Amino acid sequence: MLILLPPSESKAAGGDGPPLDLAALSFPGLTKTRSRVLTALERLCAGREERARQVLDLSPGLVEEIARDRELRTAPTLPAARLYTGVLYDNLDLPTLDPDRTARSIVIFSGLWGALRVADRVPAYRLAMGVKLPRLGALAAVWRPVLTSALPSDGLIIDMRSAPYAAAWRPEAVKVRVFREQDGRRTVVSHMAKATRGAVARDLLRNAADPATPEELVKTLVDLGYAAELNGAHVDVIAD
Repeated sequence: MLILLPPSESKAAGGDGPPLDLAALSFPGLTKTRSRVLTALERLCAGREERARQVLDLSPGLVEEIARDRELRTAPTLPAARLYTGVLYDNLDLPTLDPDRTARSIVIFSGLWGALRVADRVPAYRLAMGVKLPRLGALAAVWRPVLTSALPSDGLIIDMRSAPYAAAWRPEAVKVRVFREQDGRRTVVSHMAKATRGAVARDLLRNAADPATPEELVKTLVDLGYAAELNGAHVDVIAD
């Protein structure tokens, strides 16, 4: 079982580890592209602030992110398990789960790093997968060929990524969708969906679940107390 997660815009401030070592990150087949994307981001952030803000889609109140992106090679690092915060990661609560299991079972996608394991140490950064970097173009298109070559595609893949990150790698996977049901109608609420995906991933990992098929995944989720059903290539979860 492999769980694919998006990153979060919000990240923990400050690290306590050594500076970035690209060669030490998981999936060494991504190293060359990581270096290209990092160089393009540094070049952008070293230029006019207003242009960098527009390319990175930052509000005026977030211009400090540009300065942070200029210092990524020398900034202190921290594990991805601690770096990402926000609703999904609050509900997942990675630091309280078995580190060996999360190391095997989770891949976190990133506009800057491509894909990370939870123990990979990187600095806090700002670069969404939907960005088009000067000289490189759309990041999903930059990452797609190397991710396809570098990432494992065997076993059941459970996709909890948002659309921009899902566009960067398209394996045969079962996508988890979350709905709220009221008066016979189903609606999607983004905040609730993130929280539910985090809780689902946590419960699968905490209970050492290892479903091999979408049907087994649905059965496992129902056994864990979720209202879940298989709908084509999707597992639909009905949140309270």
